[in-house]
Amino acid sequence: MKTTEQKPERIIVPGPAGFHPPSAAQLGVMLPDPGQGLMYGLLEPNEDLVIEEMARKMLTSPNATLFPGPMVLWAWNDHAVEKAKAVLEIAAQIPDVLIIPMPDYRPKYPKIDHEEVINPNHPNLTIWGNKIEACIFIGVHCHYANLTLKMIRAGTNCCTGAVCAEQGHEDAMLTIRDSDTAKLKKVAQIFKRVREEMGLKLPANGENVRFTGTQSKVHGGKTHTNPLAFMPTPGGTAGATAFGHNPEQMKREG
Repeated sequence: MKTTEQKPERIIVPGPAGFHPPSAAQLGVMLPDPGQGLMYGLLEPNEDLVIEEMARKMLTSPNATLFPGPMVLWAWNDHAVEKAKAVLEIAAQIPDVLIIPMPDYRPKYPKIDHEEVINPNHPNLTIWGNKIEACIFIGVHCHYANLTLKMIRAGTNCCTGAVCAEQGHEDAMLTIRDSDTAKLKKVAQIFKRVREEMGLKLPANGENVRFTGTQSKVHGGKTHTNPLAFMPTPGGTAGATAFGHNPEQMKREG
């Protein structure tokens, strides 16, 4: 008689999972193929369903936050600029969302301002400090994203999403792969559709991004801003060489 295997409903879930939990790979999680995604550690053949779940979590969780990384924060080349614009289009669909950057990967010692940045060496401090319960990482190099996601799962109750330019991230609760500019724009459109289906409205003035306390001080006490007002323009490059990279490397890695 043939026995049937009962698949678990979820494998990778918000923590805290403990001081040294097994990695997703140890738990049998496989990276998705093109067009697929991962939803709580399980392969989902249709990546659009993963994006929809990302949208629901970001639209309903306290202090939902986008964490853009160096590949979309710095104007390495026109490709990076276009991806950065698409990230802001995603942000524009999430009422009261926070945007906290990961501008580089150096540890912030002796103390990090959790309202200013997130760092892969101690990301839990930013999650705890802002009471973030859902987030999405975009534009973070894969090895640092993997480190960050493991630490967040180990020590916080945050639901993590990763929009990856490469093969996805098994330690994220929700992840998609091959995220070029076109796919980022698709993510924004799916977020818009899900938000409208949920009956959630954006402010009439477009100022849906909420500043942290530190960001508010920098912007003269304002509490919110319109992300589309920060749209970058192609042309010059930022000071990326200060971090040991050049545009050719970023085009290959991003």
